[in-house]
Amino acid sequence: MTVGTSARRPSTLVAGDAVRWVAGASLVVGTALYGTVGAALLSLVLLGAVVPRALGLHGVHDPVLGLVLSAAAWMGLLDLYAAVPWLDLAVHLVATGVLADLAWRTLVRVGAVASPRPAQVSGADPSTPARPALGIVVVTTALGVMLAVLWELGEWAGATFVDGSINVGYTDTLGDLAAGGVGALVAGVLLARRS
Repeated sequence: MTVGTSARRPSTLVAGDAVRWVAGASLVVGTALYGTVGAALLSLVLLGAVVPRALGLHGVHDPVLGLVLSAAAWMGLLDLYAAVPWLDLAVHLVATGVLADLAWRTLVRVGAVASPRPAQVSGADPSTPARPALGIVVVTTALGVMLAVLWELGEWAGATFVDGSINVGYTDTLGDLAAGGVGALVAGVLLARRS
């Protein structure tokens, strides 16, 4: 008996599920090796990797999100940010971009923002935005900046209450926020171009 294409799971869903399994295994390993810090950090990674599956958001962004978050966490646990100074900003740019993409897709999925539709020239529905691409860019960027602020608050809380060796400071925070904002803007532009 052959299995029809309708019974096959999309390859990105399979890849996303594989990344989720790796994130779950990483949580166990990271907790054993790094204690509370590893458990907290890798729990957030697993949560981020599960959200697309829970919301039915399939596509290449699903496994990419889990891979980016996993890489960001392990680079921190392995102290690679201290060894490679520019890596922190690069990770904030990319990770905030993929998280902003997820936030936009989540809001569309739950009906909190309108799904992008081309505006009609004559007899336009007043609820249809005249410039949906601009709205995608603005909302995605705003979501990303908000997530970057929450990320920085998390870093501060981690440094204050969990492990004082977590690098936080004025320059680091502003650089991370700027990189996250740029990543969110790029994500918004890419989302708008695909709409």
